[in-house]
Amino acid sequence: MNVLVIGSGGREHALVWKLARSPQVKRVFCAPGNAGMRDAQCVDLTELPALAEFAQREKIDLTVVGPEAPLCDGIVDLFRVRGLRIFGPTQAAAQLEGSKSFAKEFMRKYGIPTATAATFTEPQAALDYVRKVGAPIVIKADGLAAGKGVIVADTLDVALDGVRQCFEGAFGDAGRRVVVEERLVGEEASILALTDGDTIVPLASSQDHKAVGDGDTGPNTGGMGAYSPAPVVTPALQRQIEETVLARFLQGCRAEKLDYRGIIYAGVMVTAQGPKVLEFNVRLGDPETQAVLVRLESDLAEAFAATAERRLASVKLAWSPEPAVCVVMASGGYPGKYDKGHPIEGLDAAEATGAIVFHAGTKKEGDLFVNAGGRVLGVTARGRDIRTAVANAYRAVDCIRWQGAYCRRDIAHRAFGR
Repeated sequence: MNVLVIGSGGREHALVWKLARSPQVKRVFCAPGNAGMRDAQCVDLTELPALAEFAQREKIDLTVVGPEAPLCDGIVDLFRVRGLRIFGPTQAAAQLEGSKSFAKEFMRKYGIPTATAATFTEPQAALDYVRKVGAPIVIKADGLAAGKGVIVADTLDVALDGVRQCFEGAFGDAGRRVVVEERLVGEEASILALTDGDTIVPLASSQDHKAVGDGDTGPNTGGMGAYSPAPVVTPALQRQIEETVLARFLQGCRAEKLDYRGIIYAGVMVTAQGPKVLEFNVRLGDPETQAVLVRLESDLAEAFAATAERRLASVKLAWSPEPAVCVVMASGGYPGKYDKGHPIEGLDAAEATGAIVFHAGTKKEGDLFVNAGGRVLGVTARGRDIRTAVANAYRAVDCIRWQGAYCRRDIAHRAFGR
């Protein structure tokens, strides 16, 4: 089959890499893709009608959508109207990520454990509520805000300022409605699952590191690294999550007649009261995808095609027992302002160690790669145990240099000692 991947980051590079290794796949295209994707032909397209026309012209057999924005904009609806097979939820179903208040109401209605919350469309009412309940508390812009619309407030002043930021436009239209919710305490895990609306199949567990600094300090980012599996997700906890989160999610989709044929991502906080959902995402995580897919031994193209065709019940996924670790290398200054255009050295040496280097924010200038984004590379490696996987990933990281490059040095630290 001919496959089209939508997106340009490290997650999409990992998807391209894995799909290209399927015996069922002839060609892989990526739109718009990035400079490091050797397994795909990149096409400079981002508008949904142009993507649909490309898929028809090139006889694309399966389209896989990486990021959330095209899903929330209705790319699945458009492709299906044109008779094109596509992996992902419809626009209506994508509201589970596109609107935090929609997701909260969905979880409440179908008994999915989550933090208590209230939704506001007027700033004064939100400010009064925050003063009433106090801190610590979490303030969330309702809509898509590129991972930046969440303020975890330890003090009342930070919480009140977060409410004002949302309503004053710091997150654009995403902040016109604000969700104020209880702050959950515990350890977070990323739970990913394939679903075709009839069947739900969990992927291997993983854990992301959102904070920019070692020891989970500093501002949140899009993700500074991930590892799989997450030891906090014990077999007993996995069963509990499948019963109280995934099964109820599927029940809700059926009851609400949501056409969901893709990935559901539940960010789960493991609290003293049990697992509770922080948020739903309607696509694969980044950088969790990089760590998870290098452990997948099954044919990803077949699994995605079966999901799109509502025959997921026929799919059984096989996983390597070896853990995997992805370390994100970022531009100096990220998640704030950063310089671009610095030559990257040592990529070949890094891959010679056996690691896989997934590109996220790179550009080709002549024969050189240069940094062109905040998160630049996802250096990913497996090992016989988690410590070995960590050592293998950092051995490759230490081969790579560019001006201002940095990374966290403690990825997977929560797994040690378990």
